[in-house]
Amino acid sequence: MTAILPSLALALLCLLRAGAEVPVQLGFNADKFAGTWHVTAVVSNCSMFLKMKDGMKSSITAISFTPEGDLAMKLVWPLLDRCQQFEQVFQRRGQAGHYMSMSAQEKRDLCVMETDYSHYAIVHEFQQNGQEASATLELLTREQDVSPQLLQKFKELIPTLGLTKDMLAILPKSGECQEGTG
Repeated sequence: MTAILPSLALALLCLLRAGAEVPVQLGFNADKFAGTWHVTAVVSNCSMFLKMKDGMKSSITAISFTPEGDLAMKLVWPLLDRCQQFEQVFQRRGQAGHYMSMSAQEKRDLCVMETDYSHYAIVHEFQQNGQEASATLELLTREQDVSPQLLQKFKELIPTLGLTKDMLAILPKSGECQEGTG
């Protein structure tokens, strides 16, 4: 029993850290952020992601904004035998650049931590599904290529969010699924 307590305390600490407030891009501009992005690197403690990360490829995300300021995301992932498309709308939560999606089963909190709008964006997502919680950090780029300097910057953020580098997937380029296919 005493051996379990430190592990439980550590797990709770990680969950608290994963759910902690993360910085949001100051002066976030939705018009500049909208458009097509490539998911080029992902780090997450999500158990499903960890099982699949070694076989994943770069995906395309199309981001737009509703007149109310909500973020609409259309994501196209290449799978072994097809392109899988997901669509989700996140409601603006207070500060521009901070969004939330809630359903009876799960809660997703999405923050645009940093972006230069024309080359890269770093996005943090915290997801809670019942008792399970996970944190994900994504590096989005306008082109599929990512510079070594930008990748290093992304890697330096990993431990600050309670994640580890063994949870990282640098996604290889993919031309299999273009926007709108599925």
